[in-house]
Amino acid sequence: MAYTSDDPTTLAIAADFLLRDYMRVQAGEKVILTADTSSDCTAIAAVMNAARVLGAAPAVLTIPRLPFQGKLADPYVPPALVAAVKESDVWLDFTFPYLSGSDAHAQILAAKRTRSVNILDLGAGGVARLFAHVDFEALFAVQTALDMFIARAEGKRCRVTNDAGTDVSFVLAKQKPPKRRHQDVAGTAAPPGSVVILPDPASVAGTVVVHAVFHEWYTPLRTPMKIAVEGRIRDIQGGDEQAVVFERSLRRAGKGELGSIIHFSHGLHPAARFTRQSFNEDIRVRGNDAIGFGTPWWAEGGGENHPDAVCIRHSLWIEDVQVIDRGAIVGPSDLAALDRALQPKFL
Repeated sequence: MAYTSDDPTTLAIAADFLLRDYMRVQAGEKVILTADTSSDCTAIAAVMNAARVLGAAPAVLTIPRLPFQGKLADPYVPPALVAAVKESDVWLDFTFPYLSGSDAHAQILAAKRTRSVNILDLGAGGVARLFAHVDFEALFAVQTALDMFIARAEGKRCRVTNDAGTDVSFVLAKQKPPKRRHQDVAGTAAPPGSVVILPDPASVAGTVVVHAVFHEWYTPLRTPMKIAVEGRIRDIQGGDEQAVVFERSLRRAGKGELGSIIHFSHGLHPAARFTRQSFNEDIRVRGNDAIGFGTPWWAEGGGENHPDAVCIRHSLWIEDVQVIDRGAIVGPSDLAALDRALQPKFL
């Protein structure tokens, strides 16, 4: 496990806010932190100490780093992990590749007891930036407004472009419910700062150009990767040696097929940095787009086991209305005003 340095006071404030405010941890609750051998010990220690200050009962369970994410991780998840987490009130997952979508995760959700959040590969700096360097009320105002705006556009045609050559269109599918401001009910949450955009996979047509990928691990690309889609993924160019691993991951997730694009997103966290070291932070940078590939989770053979990639500084249109211009929200006017007012908070 790695140790990283960050301002200890800011990290302590972030860890306290994460548990006390966002996860609503109460005295006496059982808090489990799952980690792997590559997790950031500095961040884990800060969160564990914050749990102790709140009077909770924390424990850290460390496993070998998983080779795959989601259902593909099933053979590698120790049964003891499932037993421990099912008995927890709050679960923070620091593993990466991560456990969401695995059979272990499904068993824990089925128990309807545990509130969980995917911290994943956030290091000390990422935890500090995402949870201490922003006004959460202002962040959720923008996030919820954009979530609702996209949800109301179900059935309309979207177009996403960027200066690197991305130009892809699709029909908006039914969207997921907006993220909760407080994680006070059983279920799994992600850190705020990103809005998921769900297409009808069969409608996706065009080209996406990405600068980082999460296939079996997360890595920046020395040269961008260009992916052609016409309902299904048709061609992959560029990406140097990573293209081989990316295609291998697509076919593994799609049971031999390359699959489709199953989600886009819009990052809007004003303090997130594109470090190219943390997937979970990079996809929350303003204007960055997490594009998910593979088999949709609702289809036979699907599940949370898909590769992802990062498209930078995208623009987005819904029908003829431009919503995002090179990462900045520009319409409608009330949503654009909320986005302009969202700034990093310095302690």
